[in-house]
Amino acid sequence: MFIDKSMTKNVITVSPQTAILDAKAMMAEHRIHHLPVVEADNTLVGIVTDRDIRSAWPSRVLTVEEKRSEEGRLGQLKVGDIMTANPISISPTNTLEDALLMMQETPVGAFPVVGQDHKLQGIVSKSDLLRAFINVLGIKEPGTLLCILVEDKLGQMKKIVDAISEERISFGSILVARYWEEGKRAVFPYLLTNNVVHVKKKLQEMGFEVLNPMEWYLDQLPKQAD
Repeated sequence: MFIDKSMTKNVITVSPQTAILDAKAMMAEHRIHHLPVVEADNTLVGIVTDRDIRSAWPSRVLTVEEKRSEEGRLGQLKVGDIMTANPISISPTNTLEDALLMMQETPVGAFPVVGQDHKLQGIVSKSDLLRAFINVLGIKEPGTLLCILVEDKLGQMKKIVDAISEERISFGSILVARYWEEGKRAVFPYLLTNNVVHVKKKLQEMGFEVLNPMEWYLDQLPKQAD
């Protein structure tokens, strides 16, 4: 799935000349945490976050006189004074997976989406990614997630899908993750039913190991050989 299908397109933006007091008010009004900074032709030049604004705000431990002085200085500050210039951005032709990997490697909560002409087309945030993957995984509907340990060889997925389909159970989604034992993989079907006792027994009778959900986690790495 491409970013342009999941990004927020109607983006609230500011210019480098916008007063940070105005930027703060816009964030509060629209309940957002990131404001892309653009020139008059919509070219992206930076991004300002609520954290940037908090960092510029006067300290609570200042004296009354010092606070007045700082508030006067604050009233003169523009977004261009505190923004992150040339922020990390993403292309509308990148995928959701690309955005997830970038977000894991970069300590930011949102990426401006820009085309080859550097014009802003949208913004994609952690909330956008969560919403997109909730839809992709089908987990809005009630169901049960199974974890099935299989050998890492062709044909295993088909056996599992066929076995579950024969029970007339619908899939919300199905994922495959590397497991902590060499030559093994973990298959995670999300089934749109809460009655999985029979299908779990069937899979076990076929030779598959169905794990207890309390005994696995998705990012577990393979064991290292001694």
